[in-house]
Amino acid sequence: MPRMTAAAAAVEILKLEGVDVAFGVPGAAINPFYKALKLVGGISHTLARHVEGASHMAEGYTRAKAGNIGVCIGTSGPAGTDMITGLYSAIADSIPILCITGQAPVSKLHKEDFQAVDIASIAKPVTKAATTVLEAAQVPGVFQQAFHLMRSGRPGPVLIDLPIDVQLTEIEFDPETYQPLPVYKPAASRAQAEKALSFLLAAERPLIVAGGGVINADATELLVEFAELTGVPVISTLMGWGTIPDDHPLAAGMVGVQTSHRYGNATFLESDSVLGIGNRWANRHTGYNLDAYRGDRTFVHVDIEPTQIGKIFPPDYGVVSDAKAALELFVEIAKELKAEGKLPDFSAWAASAQERKATLQRRTHFDNVPIKPQRVYEEMNKAFGPETRYVTTIGLSQIAAAQFLHVYNKRNWINCGQAGPLGWTIPAAIGAATADPETPIVALSGDYDFQFMIEELAVAAQHKVPYVHVLVNNAYLGLIRQAQAGLDINFQVNLEFENINTPELGVYGVDHVKVAEGLGVKAIRVTDPNELGAAFEEAKKLAAEYRVPVVVEAILERVTNISMSKTVDMSDVTEFEELATEPGHAPTAIKALQV
Repeated sequence: MPRMTAAAAAVEILKLEGVDVAFGVPGAAINPFYKALKLVGGISHTLARHVEGASHMAEGYTRAKAGNIGVCIGTSGPAGTDMITGLYSAIADSIPILCITGQAPVSKLHKEDFQAVDIASIAKPVTKAATTVLEAAQVPGVFQQAFHLMRSGRPGPVLIDLPIDVQLTEIEFDPETYQPLPVYKPAASRAQAEKALSFLLAAERPLIVAGGGVINADATELLVEFAELTGVPVISTLMGWGTIPDDHPLAAGMVGVQTSHRYGNATFLESDSVLGIGNRWANRHTGYNLDAYRGDRTFVHVDIEPTQIGKIFPPDYGVVSDAKAALELFVEIAKELKAEGKLPDFSAWAASAQERKATLQRRTHFDNVPIKPQRVYEEMNKAFGPETRYVTTIGLSQIAAAQFLHVYNKRNWINCGQAGPLGWTIPAAIGAATADPETPIVALSGDYDFQFMIEELAVAAQHKVPYVHVLVNNAYLGLIRQAQAGLDINFQVNLEFENINTPELGVYGVDHVKVAEGLGVKAIRVTDPNELGAAFEEAKKLAAEYRVPVVVEAILERVTNISMSKTVDMSDVTEFEELATEPGHAPTAIKALQV
């Protein structure tokens, strides 16, 4: 039996489980693991500038490609606590990442040793498993189980904490006979699938709500096939955006209190039956007024996680199943019913959804200086094609993006949906670009999100990771300002100041162009909306030429209220800006405005 250090065995298992990329920051307590990475070889490593950044890079890496599991590595103490935000973000969105931390020697764990913290206890609420390995011989089993857990059932993150003496201990391990554990995923039965479809097919105005579970299961093609067989319109959740192309005749838009379309909400409120697949009924989708959301509709909920069924409200019927397994049965049954002439005709209902799509639109075309944010997204639609992958996290920028941008493919909307930590966008974009360098990436940040982890731009410069980063700058915590309006305050949300080194910025404060250039990337500032298109084209050329990120900063008007519900009620969304009333008001809308 081959002998090697436990750290070397761990690296061998990573490779055998399909890992060839890792993100992290070395330190004293994890250095034996880094030595194993070097000696064993086969895993490339991206050195982050912040350990939280490494965890978000791992997230972006997982989210960009089916089957990926991002790995982030850090030392003991603060490195582990820094990565907690990444673990929270990952478990909230059902994203498998593996976090590996160093630790003080086993004999020192309860002696308040330098940088020794019980990271396993801290991480337990935000992981599927968090383990401090106390015996070196257990390392192979713990890593084997970690990959089994991350891939089985509802996907999610795992943390493995390795004391330094455990890493250094030699153990018996044979990589040639190692085998990953079988993955467990619950699957719907034929009877369950038939019952679930009976609700949909008995309705007059049914809808499919497609969540992130459809993308996680790599089942978007099946989802579209099922929709086309039945003729039932599809509402995507924010995490499920891309399950069906936005320009598909059965794509009915998004629903919610913030990241929603006027036509999506209107169509949902006209529906009488909803089949939810791989979705959580998250409150940004349903709102807090569940009576308005539920109405007199019937609900069927299909989810891989048993405790998700009935968590928000009791459905009329629930099925515990992987989305792909359920959709395979739905397609099979729908084909049989079609062959027998038993499928209802929903064409008039689907046509009405498209009519709303063509009439209930928001205005994007404004020539104001400073720039109105809606115009930025209009120009992005013109500049970036259907193959574009967008990466963003939270804020008015993300909410407006969901209202105005278009997504055509699975995994082309990479968004931290539930946790929404500021600073997430830059490292997640780096991780996504590392996973799939062929797909063009456009990241989107408000100024505060951009500033939180701006140092990670240096990582992309060092490792030659090109992408375009659109920065919308209003020198405000815009979403928090808008939320404070209900409390009649505007307090501690202002970021403006006069920069003594860049007086031409006026009150916009931070010179993002200088900072970005100082970190080794290219940057362009735009103050005129008519120059946005040219700036985006130049950014694409510069990114391709220099192989680094290119920041396009759009100087926005200080205050814009983006459409959302003041009452957290999806049936009560306030439109703060004027709506589209003629085709020139929304020239890049999916459907030309009908007036």
